[in-house]
This record gives sequence, C-alpha cells and structure tokens, in this order.
Amino acid sequence: MLNTQQIEAIIPHRKPMLLIDEISDIVPGQYAKGSLSLQGNEFFFQGHFPNNPIMPGVMIIEAMAQTGAVSILMLDEYKGKTGYFAKIDNARFKEKVLPGDTLVLEVKITKRKGVIGVGEGIAYVNGKKAASATLTFAIGQ
Repeated sequence: MLNTQQIEAIIPHRKPMLLIDEISDIVPGQYAKGSLSLQGNEFFFQGHFPNNPIMPGVMIIEAMAQTGAVSILMLDEYKGKTGYFAKIDNARFKEKVLPGDTLVLEVKITKRKGVIGVGEGIAYVNGKKAASATLTFAIGQ
C-alpha cells in the first residue's frame, strides 16, 4: 500500500489537485487500485453545486488518470517523468459522488507503445460503478 507521501514521490500532483489518498494494490506498468475519501471541503464542491455538492465528472476522470499514472511512473524508464492526457474516450457517469463518499479507483493499463499508452479506468462509490473511461496518455518531461 502507498500513502499520500509515497504517491507524491511518484507523480508530480500536489493538493489540491492530488486526487488520490492511497494506493491499495499495484502492479507497476499494469494495474493500480486507489481511493479518495471526500471530506466535503474540497475546492470543487464549493461551486459544483451550491447547496447540492457533487464531484465533477472531470475530477473523477482526473482521479482515475492519476491512479493509472502511479502504476506507469513506477517503471524504471519513466521514473521522474510526467503522464499527460492524450485522449479520453467512452466516458460514462452513472452515480453521483458526494461529500463523505470514498471513491475507489481502478485502472488497468491495456496497451503501451513507447511513451504512449491506454488505460481502462473505473471509479466506484458505495460498491456501485460511478464512472468509467478509456484514457490515452503520453509520458513526457
């Protein structure tokens, strides 16, 4: 298991944009499972939406991408680099993610060719699929 400090040693994201609290399962370059416990004081809840706070879908996708990035950036050839979005496909949102929820994130890396790769991400809340997407990434400086 990786905690926030260990995650910060792998990916360049920092609060408030670091959207993973821990990684509970990982196979470098292939798979990662992480989570984010939402307290309700996160910046995005302030305006999305007043009196009806819901985690924005783009932030859920970003949390998935960061989870996958931990797996990829643990590989020796990518240590110290940054993962960038190249494309997002088939994004689907099925459940609201609310203050107090724990978002569970799973990303399986399905394809890699050089510095380009693809991951399949799924986010769960309360045991239900909240979102899914196909994430294409590029590794750079």
